[in-house]
Order: sequence, then C-alpha cells, then structure tokens
Amino acid sequence: MVATLDQTTRAELPALLPAWQPVPGRDALHRAFRFKDFSAAWGFMARVALLAEAQDHHPEWRNVYNQVEITLSTHDAGGLSARDIRLAQAIDLLLG
Repeated sequence: MVATLDQTTRAELPALLPAWQPVPGRDALHRAFRFKDFSAAWGFMARVALLAEAQDHHPEWRNVYNQVEITLSTHDAGGLSARDIRLAQAIDLLLG
C-alpha cells in the first residue's frame, strides 16, 4: 500500500512545489493552467496523460477551452503521497 506523506515532507511542499496549492477540506494539491487556446491546452493534457500513464498515477482534471485544472491526491493512500510530488514535479518540468 502507498503511504501518505510524512510531516517533514509536507512542511517542504511550498518549496518543492511553489505553484501548487493545498485543496481546502482534502489532502490534495491543485494547480490551474491557462494556455493560448484550446489546442495548446489539449496538447498539454496529452503530454500530462503520457507522464501519468508512465507513472501509473492519474490526476483529476478539468478542461474548459484554454484552461486546465489539475488536482493530485493518491486515492490508494487516502491523501497526498510521494507519487503526487513526482507527478507534480514532472508536470512543472513540461512547462519549463
């Protein structure tokens, strides 16, 4: 079973993932993205999907035109895990 993050790692989250915000009422992280148009947003989602599939860890997400919202939480762990940090960091790297 996947373990949730320990307190030390949780305290480091703002430095590790400065663009990601905690989700009120959930043990999860959220980030919103805005792109030039729908095609750019869809392309980003396709790249994230490939990353997620390779990591066997899949985000919750929402897309409306040029906006993409991603929420990360490990359902098997019941909250944030190292899987979420790895995927968030990989997503951030996609953006440069």
